[in-house]
Amino acid sequence: QVQLVESGGGLVQAGGSLRLSCACAASGRTCSLSVMGWFRQAPGKEREFIAAMSSSGDRTDIADSVKGRFTITRDNAKKEVYLQMNSLKPEDTAVYYCAVAWVVPSSWRQVAYWGQGTQVTVSS
Repeated sequence: QVQLVESGGGLVQAGGSLRLSCACAASGRTCSLSVMGWFRQAPGKEREFIAAMSSSGDRTDIADSVKGRFTITRDNAKKEVYLQMNSLKPEDTAVYYCAVAWVVPSSWRQVAYWGQGTQVTVSS
């Protein structure tokens, strides 16, 4: 069983920045050996892939919609993954979910575990 807890969401003006954190709890080395990433879901829309990083950090995927603005990092010693979000836009408003998968996911269908989500609201 894997538990994920996100933090760092909130309200920010357009052009601002936020940093999301996700703490992973699981037995053994499950967290450090898994792919960790982020998805988001806006009202009335499907949950969409944002970013993911392989267990060793040698592979990072970023959605085109946030490329150049968002950065994913992870700290395996702390069992945490982070999403640095810069130059935020109103269209980035959504609930952001931390995810654990066994392959780098391109779809929510490939995710094994989800966090509870954290709201990010960007005002214009």
